[in-house]
Amino acid sequence: MSQTASQAEGRIPVVAIYPGSFDPITNGHLDLICRASKLVERLIVAVLGNSAKHPLFTVAERKEMLCEVTTGFSNVEIDSFDGLLVDYAARRNANIIVRGIRAISDYEYELQMTLMNRRLRPQIDTIFLMAGEAYSFISSKMVKEVFSLNGSVSGLVPKPVEARLRQKIHDRKEPNAN
Repeated sequence: MSQTASQAEGRIPVVAIYPGSFDPITNGHLDLICRASKLVERLIVAVLGNSAKHPLFTVAERKEMLCEVTTGFSNVEIDSFDGLLVDYAARRNANIIVRGIRAISDYEYELQMTLMNRRLRPQIDTIFLMAGEAYSFISSKMVKEVFSLNGSVSGLVPKPVEARLRQKIHDRKEPNAN
């Protein structure tokens, strides 16, 4: 079995969790996955099973979409979790949480979450990655809203996600055949 660079140097491997609802995954999410995967040995993209958000896609569907659009990343793994993020991170032996920041308003919320996570599990750090300027205005919520009103989301989400959105909206509009 081959060793990672950090194992060969006697360091603890850097394992990061990039959590989110990813309902749906956007090109902004994909940009962060690409950039974060270059910083760590292993990146676990973890779908939060938060039913309070009334998701459009099931956790299984979101995981499928993430798997589909991250096939080119050898160190990226897709998973899901419920409960406290820091407890999940500890179970997965992750030492970093990756969070994306689009604007100052994101930072205020993320700072509170980071400080609470640090209080609960001080051995797990959080790193913030700024959204690329081309993606700083994109949110899953906005994508769903624009798409539901027949607006174009081309360039905002990966092509396979756009196709899934189209199918999901079509399925919701089609009356039951029974």
